[in-house]
Amino acid sequence: MSIEIKVPDIGGDEVEVTEILVSVGDKVEVDQSLLSVEGDKAAMEVPAEQAGTVKEVKVNVGDTVTTGTLVFIFEGEAQDSATDSKEAEKTDEVAPAASSGSSTKEVTVPDIGDDEVEVTEVMVAVGDSVEEEQSILNVEGDKAAMEVPAPFAGTVKEIKVNTGDKVKTGSLVFVFEVAGGDNQSAPAADSKAQEKPAEQASASSTKEVSVPDIGDDEVEVTEVMVAVGDSVEEEQSILNVEGDKAAMEVPAPFAGTVKEIKVATGDKVKTGSLIFVFEVAGSAPAAAPTEKSAPKAESKSATQAESKPAASSAKASSESFENNSAYAHASPVVRRLAREFGINLANVKGTGRKNRVVKEDVQNYVKQLVKQVESGQVPAAKGNAGGGELGLIPWPKVDFAKFGEIEEKKLSRIQKLSGKNLHRNWVQIPHVTQFDEADITSLEQFRKEQNALNEKKKLGVKITPLVFVMKAAAKALAEFPTFNSSLSEDGESLILKKYINIGVAVDTPNGLVVPVFKDVDKKGIIELSRELMEVSVKARDGKLSSSDMQGGCFTISSLGGIGGTAFTPIVNAPEVAILGVSKSEMKPKWNGKEFEPKLMVPLSMSYDHRVIDGALAARFTVTLASYMSDIRQLVM
Repeated sequence: MSIEIKVPDIGGDEVEVTEILVSVGDKVEVDQSLLSVEGDKAAMEVPAEQAGTVKEVKVNVGDTVTTGTLVFIFEGEAQDSATDSKEAEKTDEVAPAASSGSSTKEVTVPDIGDDEVEVTEVMVAVGDSVEEEQSILNVEGDKAAMEVPAPFAGTVKEIKVNTGDKVKTGSLVFVFEVAGGDNQSAPAADSKAQEKPAEQASASSTKEVSVPDIGDDEVEVTEVMVAVGDSVEEEQSILNVEGDKAAMEVPAPFAGTVKEIKVATGDKVKTGSLIFVFEVAGSAPAAAPTEKSAPKAESKSATQAESKPAASSAKASSESFENNSAYAHASPVVRRLAREFGINLANVKGTGRKNRVVKEDVQNYVKQLVKQVESGQVPAAKGNAGGGELGLIPWPKVDFAKFGEIEEKKLSRIQKLSGKNLHRNWVQIPHVTQFDEADITSLEQFRKEQNALNEKKKLGVKITPLVFVMKAAAKALAEFPTFNSSLSEDGESLILKKYINIGVAVDTPNGLVVPVFKDVDKKGIIELSRELMEVSVKARDGKLSSSDMQGGCFTISSLGGIGGTAFTPIVNAPEVAILGVSKSEMKPKWNGKEFEPKLMVPLSMSYDHRVIDGALAARFTVTLASYMSDIRQLVM
C-alpha cells in the first residue's frame, strides 16, 4: 500500500529543502526526521507521520516547498489499517469507563512572548504521574532557554510534541489525565463565579502599554524605571530606551498600577512593542484565581532563563575553545547563526544542557577570534575585512597606572555608537575640506534689529545666526542638487532628493546628536527659530525620538558659540557633504579704496570626493557665502 508523505503545516511561507535525510529503500519509523528545510525565519526537520519504507523521493536539495507539498511516497504494511481499526475499537470501549473516573485536560505553552522556541527535551513520558509545577519540557529560543512547568497535576496521556519541534505561546504540548472530580466541580465553580458579578465589575481591569511612535528603528531598553506594584501617574517616565542616534524616556500613556513588566534591560523594542501591563480602574472582570499560578511559573522560568545564558556566557569566556570532533548538538537557529558567521560548530565548545551549543557560545567564539585578530595573534584576512586591509600594527597596550593616578570612565552608549559611525565614515569616504569665509556684517545687524523688535512684540523667540546659515544652505542645495544627494548602495548611481532636510549637530551631556529639520527651504526665519529652540531643549534633555533624527540631506556643525578658526567635520553618511561653521570675528577688508571692518565667519565644508569634485565644491561655498553676505537673495 502506497502512502503519500506531505509537508506538515509550517505556515504560509515557502521554505527551501537543505538536506534529505533518508534514501529510497530505507525503513522509516514514525516521527523519524526525513527532511531538513529552512526559511527566512527558522530552520526545522520534517518528521515522518507514518512508518514505512521509502519508495520515492519527490524533492531535491534546493527545491522550494510549502505546506502540503508532496515530498515522499512510502510503501506501508497492509495490516496497518486492520490494526488501527482494532485499536480504535478498544479505545472506544475503554473511553466510556474512563470518562466516569477521570477527565483529560490539555497543557499548552504558557506566555513566553511572541517568539517561536524549539523543544530541546521532553522531560516526561506517557504514563508518568506529574506534580503541579514539575518541569515537563525544555525549550530554547534566540534569547534564552527555559523549562516549562506543569500547570496542574495529572498523568501524561499524550505527548503532542517532539524534540526539535517549534512551539509558541498557546501551543498544545501535552494531554493529561486528571481526577474526574474536576468536571463535577466546574459547574459549581461557574455558579460561584456568577454570584459575584457586581463585586468583580467594581474591581479593576488590565490595559497594555506599548512603545509609542519612535520611528522605524529598534532601540535598546537601558533602564526600567518602575517595578511591579508601583502606582504610576499619566505621563510619568516608565522606561529609558537608547538607539543609534538618541536616548529617550517613554512616558505612561495613562495612570494605573504596574501589574506585569514585559521587557528587561538590554531587550530590543520598537514602535508598538508591548512593554507593560497596567491595572487600571474599570469594569472588566478580574482574572480568575486559577490563572494566578501561570505568572508565578512564568516568572520562575524567566529567572532560570536569564541566569542560564549569563552563566554559560561567563563560562564560555573563561574557558578556552575546544575542538569537538563529535556531532555538534545545537538548535537550527544556532546552526544558521554559525553559517552566517562562517563558523564550524565542531570547533565551538557547548555550555548548554548536555553540552549543547547555544547562541552565546557561538557569539563568544566569534568575539574571541576578533580579539585574536586585533591583538595580532591571528593574521587579519586580506581585502575589505573591517580594517585588516590597512595593515596596521596592533593597538599599543600600556599600563597607565605605572605613571601616576588614573580614573576609568565608561563611554556613554551614544558616544560608543557615534564613534563607530564616525570611524566608518572617515575610513570609507574620501574626504576633502573646502575652506572659505562669509561677510555677515549686514546679516548680524539685521538679526539684532529683528531680535529687538521681537522682544518688544513679546514673541518669545530669539533669532540666532545659525538659522540664516540653514536658510542660505537650503537655497544653495537647491541650486547645486549634487550636494543634496546620496550614493546608491552599489555605488553605481546617485540618488537626488527633491526635498531639503538639514541636520544640525547638537552637543549634549551624553554625546553628539543630529536632529533633522524638515523642508527648511519652505520655512521662514521665525518658524525655524522656534523649531531650533524647541529641538535644542529636547536634545539636551535626551528626549529626541529616532524619527527626529531621520531623513537628513545635509548637516551643519556650528562651533561659533565656542571658538576656533576652522576645522574638518566628518561627512555624516549617507550624506555627501557637511558644513562646519566657526566663530566670527572682525577683519579688515579692502573695498578698492580703503580697508573697512567686516564681520567674517569661517566656513569649512567637507565633502565626498567620489561624488563632488573640487571645482564644484568651491562654487558651492562661494555661492553660500554670497547668500549669507546679502540675505536679500534668500527671498528671491
